[in-house]
This record gives sequence, structure tokens and C-alpha cells, in this order.
Amino acid sequence: MMMLWGCKCFHWSSVSDLLQPQSESFSLPAPLPDWQQGGGFADGTIKLGVLEVSHVTKFELIWGCNLSGDKKKGFSFYKPVGIPDGFFSLGHYCQSNEKPFRGFVLVAREVFNSELGDPSIDNLRLPALRSPEGYTLVWSSDDASEENFDGCGYFWLPQPYEGYKALGFVVTNKPEKPKLEELKCVRADLTDECEVYNLLVHTTSKFSQVPFGVWSTRPRHRGMLGKGVSTGSFFCSSYWSHGEELDIVCLKNLDCSLHAMPNLDQIHALIRHYGPTIFFHPEEVYLPSSVSWFFRNGALLYKRGESSGQAIDASGTNLPAGGSNDGEYWIDLPCDSGRESVQYGNLESAKLYVHVKPAIGGTFTDIAMWVFCPFNGPATLKVGLMNIALSKIGQHVCDWEHFTLRLSNFTGELWSVYFSQHSGGKWVDASDLEFFEGNKAIIYSSKSGHASFPHPGIYIQGSSGFGIGIRNDAARSDYYVDSSKQYEIIAAEYLGDGVIREPVWLQFMRKWGPTIVYDSRTEMDRIIKRLPLMFRYSVENVFTKFPMELSGEEGPTGPKEKNYWIGDERS
Repeated sequence: MMMLWGCKCFHWSSVSDLLQPQSESFSLPAPLPDWQQGGGFADGTIKLGVLEVSHVTKFELIWGCNLSGDKKKGFSFYKPVGIPDGFFSLGHYCQSNEKPFRGFVLVAREVFNSELGDPSIDNLRLPALRSPEGYTLVWSSDDASEENFDGCGYFWLPQPYEGYKALGFVVTNKPEKPKLEELKCVRADLTDECEVYNLLVHTTSKFSQVPFGVWSTRPRHRGMLGKGVSTGSFFCSSYWSHGEELDIVCLKNLDCSLHAMPNLDQIHALIRHYGPTIFFHPEEVYLPSSVSWFFRNGALLYKRGESSGQAIDASGTNLPAGGSNDGEYWIDLPCDSGRESVQYGNLESAKLYVHVKPAIGGTFTDIAMWVFCPFNGPATLKVGLMNIALSKIGQHVCDWEHFTLRLSNFTGELWSVYFSQHSGGKWVDASDLEFFEGNKAIIYSSKSGHASFPHPGIYIQGSSGFGIGIRNDAARSDYYVDSSKQYEIIAAEYLGDGVIREPVWLQFMRKWGPTIVYDSRTEMDRIIKRLPLMFRYSVENVFTKFPMELSGEEGPTGPKEKNYWIGDERS
């Protein structure tokens, strides 16, 4: 879990002392095109069943605090403004002052949906939205004196009537309770569980020393099949601990049609507009290729118990489909003189393999882009100022890496990008990306290992604080693939059967590469003995934390066998 910052003492700031968010707001480098019409994509509102939601990006600053008087080192709380007629707020918004302002909260209204069945007759008699019964004060920066309250913040939890749930908090800069009509609670059957995500703030009151934390939230049930819808609000508490149930929930999308998802023409338009350029390191040896090029140039299918491999058809039609990763079959490089040349890939044939799927209950679209490399090269160990090229550790046949674009289905705007990095990865907001030609982000692929990063540099997998670990070098070069042009859509299940013809090789659920176990400890011990005494213990400790992929050679499974093919990204 990421913590932006925390401290024990803040400078509470009056509203007039803080910058208005519009003065530092973020927008993409180029204007959005008029997306091709069809369905409900980029219509501005999304129907979730008996509720219709719109996202609001205009806010009024309510209260904030900062460190040492520096307005950038703090956080601010906002209420949505410019809410469309008939819609109601569900909660307020929080954002760090260190980033350009870019946020949203959902507002909702009830709509009639004759096609939506509801098993509860009693629920049909209750309105979908209802004002709270009252509010409970969760925390305040106030010291209870009679001084001017303009610099104090008060955090209120709505108290819903029976059968309803609260979805967010209200922040005020006065001690009086908010008006009941400040927001709405939602009927319980229209909600889903949420969970804390990033810790935004951890602080205490100036005088009472009562602890206080603020977290961003996300739906607990995510991924392609998840129905949870984030409202954009936050969770806060003085005494909450992990594992306890939250006082708020998120929305649930009960509209199975996913009408706000893009159609096929819109998918192509989105890829042409946002498709990133992937830059490989200038010293990269193991470049990508298309899967068909790999098959045509001698890739072999092996079966357990048989010593020789079988040539694979260019489209993979003779690969066993379905099943599980049971070790019965695997793919390997050619065993003749062409083995080495195939390892180096073929940049001219390379393309991105695209999987399009709903995210956050169908209010966002994830465009996952997979890149295939015939070989993953050995790693380089960094120890302080020393760099040690490893002979085998880290290498394996075939490499599948990916990154994912997350787009708002309200507007079609790029919201964030997920960068896959070996056994993990991270989401990066659009405001933190580098762009190349309009709204096309840059993806930097690391040397030999092909992990993706948002910026050039040296990234350490291990103990970055001590400068000890596996190097991931990322830089721009003349080796690149433009995914806005070089792509193939391989899956978009929500479009229905027959719309996208999945390639045969996608159904191969076994390893794309043999498993070779070797004594990596011998090489590690040899390296440790060469190091100065002051580094040996630290390096040995880091070695014990290396992922299993560094202890031998093991080919990866294909994209569809990954749990995040259906589930959410690992973050």
C-alpha cells in the first residue's frame, strides 16, 4: 500500500489561503476526437440499472492542510459543483496538492427500468436514493476553543436509514452539521463492497492528538466480471484497522448489457488515438516478434516423455487447446542452427496483441496490450557502483509482457496506464505519463527483461535504498513499436460470440518455454565472494528475496492463463 505522506502536525489552512483546483488542473496534451456514435460509450452518463450516474469533475474547495506552509505539501478536500439537474452527490473528494488537479466523483439519480427484475418486492417500494437520517462527526482538527473556525476541518459520516448505505463522507469548515440534503444514501441492494486502496493522509489533531487517516477506495469485486463501481470518494477514520468492515460502500452495476462499453469501431478509434509507442533499450538484443513469425521460424512443440519436438503451424492450429498448465506440453526454440537467430526476435513483424475488457463495473474500459519476445535475456546485478552481468540467472525462452490503458466510459478519456513489471506492476495516472504524438503515451521496455516503465532510467528490483538488486534499464532508442498501428485485437468477450475471432494459439494454456532447473546458488555464491566484505551480507539478504524466475529457466504461460486476464491487475 502506498502512503503519500504522514505527519503529526499540520498547518490548517483557510479556504482563501489555498489554490483553486482549476488553476492547476491536468488535461491530456491533445483534444479528444468525436468518438464514433453507437451504444452508450462516451455519452456522459451510464445506467447501472435503476440508477443513472454521471461523473463530475468541477469542485469547490472546502478545507485543506499543508506541511510547513508549503501549499504543495498537503492535501485538499472538495465538494462537487455543477451537478446536473436531477442528480445528487454521494460524497466529497480528496486529492494531494503535489499532483495536478484531476479527479471525479459520481453523482446519481433514479431512473425507471422496466427490464430490470428485482427479487425483493419491498425494495421496489423504496426509493433508490434517500437523504441520511443524520451525521456523525468522525474527526476534526478543531481544538474546541472559541477562535475563528475558518481554518478547521470537520469530517462527517452520513447515518443512513435502515435498508440504505452511505457511499462517502462530507467535509465542512464549520462545526455545524451538514444539511441532510448535502448528499444521498443508496438502497442497499444497489451497492457493493469496497476496500481501502492507497493511504493518502495519516495525521493527528493539533491539540487532542487523535489519529486520523484518509484512504482512497476501490471496489472489492473487480476485474472483467466485477460489478463494483467506484464513486471517486474517500474513506476516513480515527480508529479503523485493516480487516474491519468499512462504513461506506460502492455502487453496483446491475445492467448486464454493459451498454457504456465501446463497440468494435470505437475500439479501433481508441487504439488509433491512444496506442502507445514502446521504446526498447538501445542495447537491447532480445527484441519482440509476432507469434506467427516465431512459429514460422522453427518453434517446436514438445510433449512430456518424447525427446523430439514437433514443428508448430504458423497459426498454431496444432497446439493443444484448453486444459491447464499441467506440464504435459511446452514450446521451445528451434534445435538447429536457427535457434540463436530466433532468440533475437524480429522487430519488423512485431505487433501488440490487444485484449479489451470492462473494468470498475463497466464504467471504465481496459485495453490490455501484450508484447511477445522469443527470449528473455539474463539479468544484471547492481551492487552500489558495480554492475555484474549474470551468465544465466533471469533468462528463459519466450517472454509475455503487457501494459494496460484504462479509459473512462463517460468521456473516452485516458485515465491511467498499468505498467507490468515482472511479477508485479503499478498504475500510473495520466498526469504522470510521457506523451509522444498527441495523446499516445510512451512505454519504456527494460533491457533483456522487457518490464515496462513510464520514464527512462535505472530501476532496481531488490533493495533500491542500498542500490543492490537486479537492474532494469529503460531508455529511448531507434527500436520501437507503434501500437496505434501495429496491433491485433485477440479478445473482447463482452462484444459477444463471433465478433472477435480469437487466435488458436491463445487457447494454449501451457508453458511457452521449457523448465530448466540449475544451481543458481553457485553463481550467486561466486558473485558474493568477489564483493567487498561491506557488501556481502546485504547482497546475500537481497538474493533471498529474488523471485523464483531467477532460480532457473521457466517459460511463461500465455496471456489467457494469467489470473489477471479475467481479474484486475496486480496492484
